[in-house]
Amino acid sequence: MAELATIARPYAEALFGVAEAGDLAAWSTLVTELAQVAAVPEVLSVASSPKVSRPQVVELLFAAVKSPLKDSAEAKNLVQMLVANHRLELLPEIHAQFEALKNAKAGAADALIVSAFPLEGTQLDELVASLERKFKCKLKPTVEIDKSLIGGVRVTVGDEVLDTSVRARLASMQAALTA
Repeated sequence: MAELATIARPYAEALFGVAEAGDLAAWSTLVTELAQVAAVPEVLSVASSPKVSRPQVVELLFAAVKSPLKDSAEAKNLVQMLVANHRLELLPEIHAQFEALKNAKAGAADALIVSAFPLEGTQLDELVASLERKFKCKLKPTVEIDKSLIGGVRVTVGDEVLDTSVRARLASMQAALTA
């Protein structure tokens, strides 16, 4: 949803600015944990309840987080601001944009590799090395299995998709034959 992304961007950029001045990995962990907690429907339900005060919602969020940064003034300010403005549902999008900024700074990108069969060990390493040459950046791969691909892989890096699956080739052939 573009609107959530637009609203979350300033929060993510400000948080990234704070994180760059400190421990980027620790901030990444904190944002990941907060996003996971905020993605739970019951937490959002409690947060929007008029029977629960804003300080109680902030306390609930930090009680569910293990990161030592939860005691920092910056983290408390962020969560208090999101709770006060009823924007807790932005945390997963803030997390996604924060990670994108972190990857951009490191010259890396997340890669979703969907394969018809499990990819492990040397086979995965060779594929990632080949993809890194193609996309000209360091990739952080996540592998998923989708038997409907029949064979091959579909790789998504940012907004680019490289689909070499058998299913895509068959669809291409079908389109060519029916045209």
